[in-house]
Order: sequence, then C-alpha cells, then structure tokens
Amino acid sequence: MVTTIRPERGGFLRPFGCGWFIREYLLGNGPLGSPRIDPDIGAPMVDIHDSYKTALHLAFANDAAARDQDLRVKRGEPLYTEEEYKNRIEFYLSRIPYRLLKMRYSSFTRYFGHLKRLGWVEETGETEPSEFQEDYPEAPPRVYYRLTSAGREASSVDWSDPLMPLYNYTRAQRSAKRRIYLPRR
Repeated sequence: MVTTIRPERGGFLRPFGCGWFIREYLLGNGPLGSPRIDPDIGAPMVDIHDSYKTALHLAFANDAAARDQDLRVKRGEPLYTEEEYKNRIEFYLSRIPYRLLKMRYSSFTRYFGHLKRLGWVEETGETEPSEFQEDYPEAPPRVYYRLTSAGREASSVDWSDPLMPLYNYTRAQRSAKRRIYLPRR
C-alpha cells in the first residue's frame, strides 16, 4: 500500500497556501494571528497581502525556533523557557528579509485576479483613499473585496490551484504540460 506524504495545507515549501489564507481571511477568521475583519465589508488587496506575508514570516520564525529547540534536545541541553523561546522567534523574525518568502505583490495580484475571474471574490463598493493619492491624486483608491457564495462553496483543492477550475483541466493534465517544458536530467 502506498501512502502519500502531502501536507494538508500549503505545500512542501510553505506552511500554508495563499488560497487557503485568502479564504480564511475574507471569512473573518483571522488566520494565524492576522487581524479579524468583517466578512461583509471585506478588505483591500494590499492588506490581505501584507497579512499573508506577515503570517508566512511568523511561521518561518516559529519553524526556525523549533529547530533550535530540537538541536538543544539532541545535545542534551535544557529546553528554552517560554520567554527564551519567544526571544528566539523575535530573533528570527528580525532577520528574515521581506523578499525571502514567496508571493511578491505582483504575483499576488495575478492570483487574486484569477479569483475575481472565477467569481469567488467581488468588490464591495467600498473604497478609501490610498497614501499614494496624497502626492498623486489621480492614483486609484483602495478597493475592498469580499467572498462570494461561490467562493465559500469552492473546495480546498480548487482554492489551492484556481487555474484548474478556471481553465477546466485536471492536476494530471497540468503535470503533463509541466513535464514537457522541464529540462531533462
């Protein structure tokens, strides 16, 4: 019997996926310490991206501190106290470059665009001026987005890869396409 070793959410390189985070954030659940929002009002795309990056950094710092704790156990040293453990997390958080972890803002807007085309997120009609508009009044305002009923009903698999339902193909078809373009080893 073959058992797959695939993480429940996220992937092998990230502790959680972007789609899962956006869905939980717009549902108002405040995933992984992010601020809770009113699901009817929604949030601007910039705020969602910022919360996603902050949560990724925090997860990365927690993993690094846990690895330090494991090394201490292997060496026979005493475990960190709660305060020392929090200090280790802060130590790693202060040293993570912003660009270290994936999902630049341009990639995030593209991903979010797929969600809009699927009809899973929609504009609420609420806007607010952006800081950029102080110097350049013609700049667009911050637009608020919320989940639609279709977005609430979509499966976790669809949220993890919105291109599959958008272009109506399966994971096997996508993997086959990818193999065509990968260099042979």
